[in-house]
Amino acid sequence: MVSEFTPHSREYRIRRFLNWFPLGLTYAFLYMARYNLTVSKNAFADLMSKESFGIIFGVGTVTYAFSFLINGPLTDRIGGKRAMLIGAAGAAIMNIIMGFLTYGFLVNHWQINITLAFSVVYAMNMYFQSYGAVAIVKVNSSWFHVRERGVFGGIFGILISLGIYFAFDWGQAVVNATKAVVDIKLNFIQDLLRSIVIGSSTPAIDQTWWVFFVPGFLLGLFFLIELIWLKDRPGQAGFDDFQTGDATSGEDTKPYKVIEVLRKIFTNPIIITVALIEFCTGLLRNGIMHWYPIYTKEYLKLPGDHFMRENWGLMLMLAGAFGGMAAGFISDKLFGSRRGPSAGLLYGCMAIATIIMNFVLGGNPMVLGMLLVFMSFCVIGTHGMLSGVATMDFGGTKGAATAVGLIDGFVYLGTAVESFSLGFLTTKNWHYWPPFLVPFAIIGFILCLRIWKAMPDARRKGH
Repeated sequence: MVSEFTPHSREYRIRRFLNWFPLGLTYAFLYMARYNLTVSKNAFADLMSKESFGIIFGVGTVTYAFSFLINGPLTDRIGGKRAMLIGAAGAAIMNIIMGFLTYGFLVNHWQINITLAFSVVYAMNMYFQSYGAVAIVKVNSSWFHVRERGVFGGIFGILISLGIYFAFDWGQAVVNATKAVVDIKLNFIQDLLRSIVIGSSTPAIDQTWWVFFVPGFLLGLFFLIELIWLKDRPGQAGFDDFQTGDATSGEDTKPYKVIEVLRKIFTNPIIITVALIEFCTGLLRNGIMHWYPIYTKEYLKLPGDHFMRENWGLMLMLAGAFGGMAAGFISDKLFGSRRGPSAGLLYGCMAIATIIMNFVLGGNPMVLGMLLVFMSFCVIGTHGMLSGVATMDFGGTKGAATAVGLIDGFVYLGTAVESFSLGFLTTKNWHYWPPFLVPFAIIGFILCLRIWKAMPDARRKGH
């Protein structure tokens, strides 16, 4: 194994791109197969209340959060490729099942509890979803040196944002294309989809189940691509493996035992602090992302072709992509590959923005929407930097999956708290929404200050 970092050859960079790009698209389609529940909630109308949505999503996120106890150490043992294949296949199957459930409720009027039925299947979907982040970080921990990982943090933020775009805008486009009565102009892709799944006849009801079938089919396709093309390490693709300069750099290549991995992760105060920051990140990110479309439809009653409603996924994608690249640039170019300053600066902006949100709620929807887009810039940039990069740095190549599992688990514990809480609070009064977010933004900023100077040991030694 090569012992020091040297600039990579052009051939290596091309093969690395061809490795992570389809892997990243698979990860993005997992997001589409996760957040399509939010799109379906609006399509279900009264059949799925806000409290039901909060319960279903909350159960799923709790399942996701605790799955890391199994899937993180397991991925460190079996490798990122196998983990991603398990996640993609499982999530595809669960989405197809949710599509059939939707068909049963809307067409056959099944007299079963929609909250219970979706909670069970969505929880299983989220179990398989939890393989996604641990797999992508595990694979890329062997392909990126510490000095390059700020850039990967930006890439990770773009992939997250792309997944959000797929979920909200592509998901909504599928819903619009499969309505019984089309009330907006469809684009070429929507016309093609409508002709394939509906034909020339006019359906009796909206065919909302396609919002689950489409990502299920896409994940099945990318399962086959990854099966053939994805490689866990450069050595499997004809290149030399190398020391990546992270926390396990310089150690032998023998995998850790599970108990050894868990001990290293749970006794690392930096990883625990990052996990607590990411608890706040999960709460804030999803507290923005999911509830604005529901707010604009239910409270503001904006039409479906209103700019912010129609392009919410696109706006989040742009915000997250620029946020991720900004976080990576700040980390690698301004702070010597330290992750704390980048996260701290973005969290400081986030805290200020959540306070401002209290004063613009109920006013111009464009102003509120743009403020929330800026908040997404901050929070997705932070998430990419901490979950996507700090996990590799401080968990090391050998413990990357367990580290990201722990941290992503806390992201979704925060999401679960947000889901249960805002489902209840917004039913009472939408003005409870911003004050609920403020303290978590402030706590996240304070915790970022605690890791301001943190670097992995191997990086300090000059690897």
